[in-house]
Amino acid sequence: MPEPESRTAPVPGEPLPLGVELAPTGHPAVDAGLARLAALDGVPTDAHVAVYEDVHQRLADTLAALDRD
Repeated sequence: MPEPESRTAPVPGEPLPLGVELAPTGHPAVDAGLARLAALDGVPTDAHVAVYEDVHQRLADTLAALDRD
């Protein structure tokens, strides 16, 4: 019989992880952005804005580069 998954009780006031799984896209720049977003899981939301802005800019730059190629 398989072992039950061990889970720790949530700490009151601490952010809960969303547990969203991200599939690799095969494009290194996009995958790097997804990895940065995944690292935010469980981090307080006030820390998210700077990462969202950075990932958005990097993705915009990646799309713009496609137009130049």
